[in-house]
Amino acid sequence: MDKKEIAGIFEEIGALLELKGDNPFRVRAYYNAARMVDGLQEDLGTLIKEERLTDIKGIGKDLAAKITELYTTGKLAFYDELKSSMPQGLLEMLRIPGFGPKRAKVVYDRLKVDSIEKLEAACKSGKIAALDGFGEKSQQKILEGIVLVRQFSGRHHYDKAYAAAQPIIEALRSHDGVIRCSIAGSLRRCRETIGDIDFLVSAKPKDAAAIIDDFAQMPGILSVSAKGETKASVVLKGGIQADLRVVTDDQYAFALNYFTGSKDHNVALRARALKLKKLSLNEYGFSPASEKEKSAKELGSSIKCKTEEDLYEALGLEYVEPELREDMGEIEAAENGTLPKLVKLENLRGTFHCHSTWSDGIETVEAMAQAAFDLGLEYFGIADHSKSERQAHGLDEKRVRQQAEEVKKLNAKFAREGFRIFFGTECDILGDGSLDFDDQTLALFDYVVAAVHQGFNMDADKMTKRICKALAHPKVTMLAHPTSRLLLVREGYAVNMPEVIATAAKYNKIIEINAHPYRLDMDWRLWKHAKELGVKCAINPDAHSIPDLQYLAVGVGIARKGWLEKKDVINCLPLKDVEKVLAKMKTG
Repeated sequence: MDKKEIAGIFEEIGALLELKGDNPFRVRAYYNAARMVDGLQEDLGTLIKEERLTDIKGIGKDLAAKITELYTTGKLAFYDELKSSMPQGLLEMLRIPGFGPKRAKVVYDRLKVDSIEKLEAACKSGKIAALDGFGEKSQQKILEGIVLVRQFSGRHHYDKAYAAAQPIIEALRSHDGVIRCSIAGSLRRCRETIGDIDFLVSAKPKDAAAIIDDFAQMPGILSVSAKGETKASVVLKGGIQADLRVVTDDQYAFALNYFTGSKDHNVALRARALKLKKLSLNEYGFSPASEKEKSAKELGSSIKCKTEEDLYEALGLEYVEPELREDMGEIEAAENGTLPKLVKLENLRGTFHCHSTWSDGIETVEAMAQAAFDLGLEYFGIADHSKSERQAHGLDEKRVRQQAEEVKKLNAKFAREGFRIFFGTECDILGDGSLDFDDQTLALFDYVVAAVHQGFNMDADKMTKRICKALAHPKVTMLAHPTSRLLLVREGYAVNMPEVIATAAKYNKIIEINAHPYRLDMDWRLWKHAKELGVKCAINPDAHSIPDLQYLAVGVGIARKGWLEKKDVINCLPLKDVEKVLAKMKTG
């Protein structure tokens, strides 16, 4: 069992203990241990082998033994016993936004509600509103949350789907019978959430059955839903469905394009093929539109295409990158030669909006900066929380000055490597649009990331005015996670994003793509418009641990979906240029 799976189980244990009303310190120990394990930089197996788990802050002998048991056996007796002692439906209820273990315990103790279905019925009958500490408003919020849970059912965060797909695609690449293979579908298009994972393989017909058989037995596959001669459907760890299709190599380019999608993009390509070439286009190739009595599979393609590039060329189009295939103007741009040259991961020279142990991160500033340097970045921006974020150990004015001194000393050390730590803050936008620090304190920072963390229930007009007032502040550099959405958990707050974008353009402010897979905010659908207005983007991982820095790759995928180029992303600039930009923004 890997560290992420172990961290997930510790999270569940914390929730189950909280549901049982266990000692709060014990509950917190499991939540903290989950964060520590998930954020480990060192190999977990090595730590266990060398008996060094207890060297980690917050991991005592008991937790170390449980981690070892999970890692070595894939099971934990304590966890199984705890789960069996509680109705399974209680854990499902915790998926409802804003409905935590404390509330679940109240409705279970008072009403014996132990499932989402029973909770919904209790809400509709008014029983939840009658409980102390709830009321009509809370009851309505719970009902709205239940709708969201059902709406999100069967969807998965990008990073989880990507991680599940990697060992399988690697195994397929190494298979003797496989000629070419790829991930397709929404994962290839870098959608923010994924329904299922599509794998495509080209092979000789005689090898197809063996490939299908081997796929169905790969590690990480929990069950086989269907299996034929050229197609199989399975369920992976985490409940993600995955489909494999095997085609001949002369069909591969067509199949890859078709199964990558999107549906609307495919429809547009088929219409173009029919209009320009009088040909039908599907996953097998081009075929005469008049020959309805035969399938394209039987005919073979009337135009041979080895690659997707060949396919687009045959239709008189520039090659359209997978991330752009959403029928949002890419066909016209490909026809006119105006497709963007999309930003790449290797274009990034640094990043901002990262956290440390000064607030709610689990690594020191030095460790985070060193990790960024090791990734080949030229600069790293620390932006711990401001004082209003008490639950995140936000910094007050005194601690800000102490952290500034630490960063100054670290920069003296890193300067020899041509690397710099930028000293920033993730400063709360208060309810009236003012900032959590006064101007004197804000002047201490190299940059200021403004963010909303509280008061999500404002109407759209008030929230928009609140954010726009903050963007007009001369000390603000960039806006973080503009809607504060949590994918598959909660919708963003109500806000007029076109007005926010226009305000950012007016005051020359940066908007981030928060690359954390639970956020991916600002939404990619808004970036094309923001780019037209001249708003620059910062791709930020919102990293609270060293592994979180890897989220930069996810952020680049979202930037690409938003039609962004290297010139549109502020952290593609080299160090000297970024220093000039930030200095200019700071002085106005």
